[in-house]
Amino acid sequence: MCGITGIFDLRGQRELDRGTLARMNESQHHRGPDEGGTHLEPGLGLGHRRLSIIDLSTGQQPLYNEDKSVCVVFNGEIYNYQELIPELLSLGHVFHTRSDTEVIVHAWESWGEACVQRFRGMFAFALWDRNRQTLFLARDRLAVKPLFYAHLADGLFLFGSELKSLLAHGGLPRDIDPLAVEEYFALGYVAEPRTIFCQARKLPPGHTLTLRRGQPPAEPKAYWDLRFSLHQPLALEEACDELNKRLRESVRLRMISEVPLGAFLSGGVDSSAVVALMAGLSPAPVNTCSIAFDDPAFDEAKFARIVADRYQTNHHCEMVASDDFDLVDTLARLYDEPYADSSAIPTYRVCQLARQHVTVALSGDGGDETFGGYRRYRLHMMEERMRSALPLALRRPLFGLLGRVYPKADWAPRVFRAKTTFEGMARTAVEAYFHSVSILRAPMR
Repeated sequence: MCGITGIFDLRGQRELDRGTLARMNESQHHRGPDEGGTHLEPGLGLGHRRLSIIDLSTGQQPLYNEDKSVCVVFNGEIYNYQELIPELLSLGHVFHTRSDTEVIVHAWESWGEACVQRFRGMFAFALWDRNRQTLFLARDRLAVKPLFYAHLADGLFLFGSELKSLLAHGGLPRDIDPLAVEEYFALGYVAEPRTIFCQARKLPPGHTLTLRRGQPPAEPKAYWDLRFSLHQPLALEEACDELNKRLRESVRLRMISEVPLGAFLSGGVDSSAVVALMAGLSPAPVNTCSIAFDDPAFDEAKFARIVADRYQTNHHCEMVASDDFDLVDTLARLYDEPYADSSAIPTYRVCQLARQHVTVALSGDGGDETFGGYRRYRLHMMEERMRSALPLALRRPLFGLLGRVYPKADWAPRVFRAKTTFEGMARTAVEAYFHSVSILRAPMR
């Protein structure tokens, strides 16, 4: 990963402090330990910390077009950049590097804000066009790469890969957003577009933000959203074949790298599928990393070892204690805002282990959400069938009463734990799902 940050004067071209920009950039040193760079001109400052993955020798940032009127700082990868280069060359652009970053610059020159429609990848970038006096920010479709921003009362606009880079500026108020606190109690994190601070925001997934000097701050604009309709229904066998093709192509694109590459392997279906596909695409053994737990109830290392043996990977495994709380302060500094993911500590440990052997690691994160792998999805669909049998006007008072009076019997066999089901039946589908995933239910919040 890399880190980007910047300051933009929306009102004019005030001289910005180089030390402030450097401080904001250095606050994200851990994101890009290989190199750092800044660009400073009246009313604009851009910073970048680099973790080198592609074009190690000439991919330094900030990166410019031919006359340096366009400048970009970029975190992520454009997986189809090699396909876009010939098209951009045919449009008259001249490339001075072999990096995916330069594709962004020339794509902006040719296609403007629509350039993001052409990119396949995970990305967060900020691009400055001096001729248009425009700062353009974009985030990838599923928000893999983070991007925070804030409009200050004095007309300055701040952005960065992490909240800490905005705080390093010194001008961001630290007033806590009470709605963000409630989101945290419900979800275990603060969802886009909020942050824990009232004045800071996250750019939502699949959105861009275009700012022009001398004009009022604009609102983020969506360039992509997920469609939930099947335009061409497939038979099961056809769907399986199509899924295999898409997964293989997806993994192949993510294996384009000039540095050592590997995978996190838990032994679950998702990470095992990724490792299997990597093994089929790589002429050399795949590097895999796993975490084992000293508590047998949580340890899945044996399943990871089965997959590693089957695909003859270079497997590395490290034991983590079930009371490994030494990382709590470290994680608080890294995340910058409340975050209650129970896998945060083992994830950090497996990343530490992986960094000893590889620079880039693929994972199976998101597979359960994409393919309905959690038990809660099945339970929700069962509730949906019951909800569809009775109108809400009847369900709300009847099951609302049952939900209030039925005891919370966590100690009882699962068949008798009906309180959550009754509470869900008294709600709409969306309200019921939110209720079921909330860490603290509404009355407690």
